[in-house]
Amino acid sequence: MSPRDRSRSPQRSRRPRSSSSRSSWRHGRFDPSQSPPRRRHRVSPARYHHEDSSSPPRRRRRSQSPAHVRRRQSRSRSPGRQRDRRALPSQQDSYRSQQGGGSSNAVDKGPEKEKPNWKPTGILAAESNKVTVGSGSKAHDIVLKYHEPPEARKPPASEPWVIYVFKGDSKDPIHTVPLHSRTCWLLGRETAVADVPLEHPSCSKQHAVFQFRYTTKTNEYGDKKSKVGLYLLDLDSSNGTFMNDEKVTPSRYVQCLSGDIVKFADSEREYVVMLPPKE
Repeated sequence: MSPRDRSRSPQRSRRPRSSSSRSSWRHGRFDPSQSPPRRRHRVSPARYHHEDSSSPPRRRRRSQSPAHVRRRQSRSRSPGRQRDRRALPSQQDSYRSQQGGGSSNAVDKGPEKEKPNWKPTGILAAESNKVTVGSGSKAHDIVLKYHEPPEARKPPASEPWVIYVFKGDSKDPIHTVPLHSRTCWLLGRETAVADVPLEHPSCSKQHAVFQFRYTTKTNEYGDKKSKVGLYLLDLDSSNGTFMNDEKVTPSRYVQCLSGDIVKFADSEREYVVMLPPKE
């Protein structure tokens, strides 16, 4: 018997339903003694198989995964690459414990590495400051004790520095040296390399230097002022250099002002540094 025939059989009796009960439940007015109305569900005949039908019942198909997914799942995963946790070759010595019964936590420091030395050796300066004097078998090299710094500059044409050389009580200079034409002037007894020769035997072969330098100075208000000035440098001479009757510190630049008097060793000659006034 089909489900439709069963619903029509007289054995099953339905309870009469009144429209008033439905409306009372729908609008919120109901009697607690009455049971709520039942909804009627329609059953689709397609979901059931008739007994007199000769076709076999339908079966639900299972979803099948694609072939490449099944092959991926069937493959056995190889173990991943394990990380090597051993120390690097450069770290093995630092982590090696000391020999001779020390504690296991002790570290062998090994020999200390030599630290770099950035001090100038003077070899490069000596090679670049050589002057060859003579020719043939009499030729020989003279190593200059001084080389110009990076801040060496020529003075401007508006500042024609001059040195007047006086001897004894004479009022007239015996010699005049115009300094503004070059950046550096070497004084000494070595006439082969000296720009201004010194004749007194107490003076050194390379005694002192007059050097023009470009420097920047900052005043008390923070203003910067750059200028090319004249400086005197004693080259570690044996008997020293004097400015205005005071000995100059060797290997240190001393600024020269107009009217300063410079003397070298025990020489009686006076070198007066002058800057002529602007016209």
